[in-house]
Amino acid sequence: MIIVNLDVMMAKRKISSNELAEMIDITPANLSILKTGKAKAVRFSTLDKICKVLKCQPGDLLEFVEETEN
Repeated sequence: MIIVNLDVMMAKRKISSNELAEMIDITPANLSILKTGKAKAVRFSTLDKICKVLKCQPGDLLEFVEETEN
């Protein structure tokens, strides 16, 4: 399972959703989908823009967690 830590990195950089959405040229609604982990895919161009603005690596934003079987 992939965990999206975009909100954590945004908090560290003290940037709001609206600011980031404007800076990377996507809608606030699409950014919200990314932040909540509901996106089915992320374009590399979008990931590139996010990393440039937040001055981070893709691994700072995305984390793989093994799902446990119950």
